Amino acid sequence: MIRIKRIYEDPSRDDGVRILVDRLWPRGLSREEAKVDLWLKEIAPSDALRKWFGHDEAKWTQFEERYFKELDEKGEILESVSQMLTKRVTLLYGAKDQQHNNAVALKEYLTTRGGRIGSV
Repeated sequence: MIRIKRIYEDPSRDDGVRILVDRLWPRGLSREEAKVDLWLKEIAPSDALRKWFGHDEAKWTQFEERYFKELDEKGEILESVSQMLTKRVTLLYGAKDQQHNNAVALKEYLTTRGGRIGSV
């Protein structure tokens, strides 16, 4: 089961494995406060894509397409993530927009394309 949560929300026992999927560490939050089990900055969108998107909702569809192409090139790390999905996993992100962020896109990728990278 994959959940998505803003990293600034309080950690919960229901979160399971907490994976930060942002390239940059969230501002104003210590590692101790965040309770992150794993920081996979390598799975985050490239700096160029992140800057191009700029959390502009109008670019969301194109952002997803471009991000999915980047993810297609990250088979090894996606395989390790897919192996974790036998447990409850919470993908953590820092963006304010709860519907248009890389954690939402990554969950979509894992649930729709996951069969290509392992048993999701």
